Amino acid sequence: MSDHQKIHPVSDPEALPPAHPTAPLVPRGSSRSEHGDPTKESVTQPPLLDTPRRKKRGSCCCRCVCYTLLVIFLLIVIVGAAVGILYLVFRPKLPDYNIDRLLLTRFTFNQDSSLSTAFNVTITAKNPNEKIGIYYEDGSRISVLYMQTRLSNGSLPKFYQGHENTTIIFVEMTGYTRNATSLMATLQEQQRLTESIPLRIRVTQPVRIKLGKLKLMEVKFMVRCSVSVDSLAANNVIRVRSSNCKFRFRL
Repeated sequence: MSDHQKIHPVSDPEALPPAHPTAPLVPRGSSRSEHGDPTKESVTQPPLLDTPRRKKRGSCCCRCVCYTLLVIFLLIVIVGAAVGILYLVFRPKLPDYNIDRLLLTRFTFNQDSSLSTAFNVTITAKNPNEKIGIYYEDGSRISVLYMQTRLSNGSLPKFYQGHENTTIIFVEMTGYTRNATSLMATLQEQQRLTESIPLRIRVTQPVRIKLGKLKLMEVKFMVRCSVSVDSLAANNVIRVRSSNCKFRFRL
């Protein structure tokens, strides 16, 4: 009998080794580490913005502004209420002033073209308030002007004017004007054309107001009077044709 040969498949030594799988071992989107499990590796995240702190700071600023406005509003309300109460209690009225008499005691045109003047002024001051007194303090100033030229200066006396009081004030004023040639010519022409001379009287007087027993801080009031007189002649009582005075306070 012939021997039968059994042929068994033998791997070909020249055959290529089996190809490795092409699919990635690590899922896409995950980080890869050569030293450990990529699933356990910590992922670095970008720093968070400090948004809550900014919001907190902005809210604090808004709160401060709201509190400040509230305090200002309350102060305005309190001051307004106090002024309203004082007005209802004291019923304040403005004083009234009038130029009653103007006496020119000196009006001399000197050889050096200067002008020397002296006035005596009588002022009637009325305080119509029932519960308010007026302290006339030192430091007052009264002037007589023709156009922009100051003819004489003086000051009012210091005194206290009580409630509903009328006080007659006598004031002496003197003045000296250099280079008065053109001034004298203008005065003479004014009197010839209109038979009157417009003068201005300016008064600045520091006062303190007394409300009941309370004496307030010192303020200044200013009186501005427009006076029309018939002439300017020495040793002559000048006739006041018209007088209009305005009054206002200044801190």
